[in-house]
Amino acid sequence: MWANRFPILSLALIAAAGAHAARGADQPLSAIEWLSQSVATPAPSGQALPALPAVRPALRPQAWQPATISVAPIGAAGPDALGLVPPERSGLPRDLWGDTPSDDLARLVAAEPSETLPALQSLLTSLLVTELDAPADGDRKGVLFLARVDKLLDLGALDPAMALLEELNSSAPEPFRRLFDISLLLGQEDRACDIMGRNPQIAPTFPARIFCLARKGDWQAAAISLRAGRALGTLDKPTADLLARFLDPDLFEGDPPLPMPERPSPLTFRMMEAIDEPIATATLPPAFAFADLRSNNGWKARLEAGERLARTGAISPNRLLGLYTEQRQAASGGVWDRVQAVQAFEAALKSGDRARLAKALDAVWAQMRQERLEVPFAQLFGERLAAAGLTGAPGALAFRVGLLSDEYEKVAQSHAPATPAAQFLAAIAQGESPDGQAAEGDADPLAQAVAAAFAPGAAPDERFAPLLQARRSGEAVLKAIDMLAGSAAGDLRDVTAGLQLLRQVGLEGPARRTALELLILDRQG
Repeated sequence: MWANRFPILSLALIAAAGAHAARGADQPLSAIEWLSQSVATPAPSGQALPALPAVRPALRPQAWQPATISVAPIGAAGPDALGLVPPERSGLPRDLWGDTPSDDLARLVAAEPSETLPALQSLLTSLLVTELDAPADGDRKGVLFLARVDKLLDLGALDPAMALLEELNSSAPEPFRRLFDISLLLGQEDRACDIMGRNPQIAPTFPARIFCLARKGDWQAAAISLRAGRALGTLDKPTADLLARFLDPDLFEGDPPLPMPERPSPLTFRMMEAIDEPIATATLPPAFAFADLRSNNGWKARLEAGERLARTGAISPNRLLGLYTEQRQAASGGVWDRVQAVQAFEAALKSGDRARLAKALDAVWAQMRQERLEVPFAQLFGERLAAAGLTGAPGALAFRVGLLSDEYEKVAQSHAPATPAAQFLAAIAQGESPDGQAAEGDADPLAQAVAAAFAPGAAPDERFAPLLQARRSGEAVLKAIDMLAGSAAGDLRDVTAGLQLLRQVGLEGPARRTALELLILDRQG
């Protein structure tokens, strides 16, 4: 979907930082750890975000205006209630957050894994972007709102994160800090600089001020600011050296390259790119991969970035397919083999030649499994492939690919399973209780754990029952996602408990898709 640290942290940032410490040093950076020090927050920790108007204005680029007087009627929804998708569309109950304290929800959101089963990633994204009622203790601080934006950044989902910030329509420092960095990664830095220039209440740090002055062509003011920053000691040497080269690269022609920063912020990343010393994004958080999708990059860089972002659901499968089919590959190995396999498969599927299709399917599936892109591939081709009339081993594989698609239930209903394993999968896809003998005969503990969750009358696990009784369903769902994310390689009782919980709160579709992915994808390693 990630150390420049902002000097004053809001409650949401403290929660996220604590979650990172609990994860361990080998985990990806969270958004909190790579955001730029673009603004200086003059207010104390926990400052309230400017209140929203009772009726939000239509979204438009010029909607960002200086916040002068904040007026809102008593009981008006705060930032935590903002969203992009109505609950009727996402299938989430509007009162999902219930009575769980905002700080607890923010902490749980921050701790959710960014790399897990696609079905769980999709459910988490729905939770982050759906317009739900604010928690019972919701106020104007927007603790949960900021945590939701930061988790979208962890997933690399820059577009919905930016849309949420636009919906907020605030120029308070913490929301703007995120908008500034997203703009940098999307190549829209001039827009962020314009907002900064129009809003005097935003106090930019020296690096951000110098960067924006230079982007506006005011090189003299930028140079004066750089000298002032050096004199006041507010710029560390690496930052000052980078800014100096950014302002006048000709002065340093022939000098050795600058040391590569270990944890670059988006601002550092963009300035390194501007001085022709770009930083490779492969080891950076997923959000940085968006910079590689720009048309000024080579096809290979865009392909690799597209694959990475498709794995977290940050871009659509169709966008990935567009990259795969953009042109003919001119080399072999690595991503070029995947390009060749996808193009050959698509041609075989259109040809109607079953023998050719079976061969192409075997080759492309091996490539997709290697890169954990099975679900994006299935979303593109699963339904058509399942209906292609393949038999034998290719037919069994086509059926499984179809079950990983959005039309998993339709695929199951139109298929006549020939084996107990296929019957088991078809039952799960239709939300039915699998044949107990099929589960036992499969001798697969994971299958048995899934079967228990779909058994008639299955009750919520004792760990979730108190939460449901206390109107804390959203908290229970977040904990179930975390539980399921690590269950395949851990305690399989968590598989049963997590799937039961999702079904209990009405998330039947996510429960079925998670179960099918657990059974088909073999993500235990």
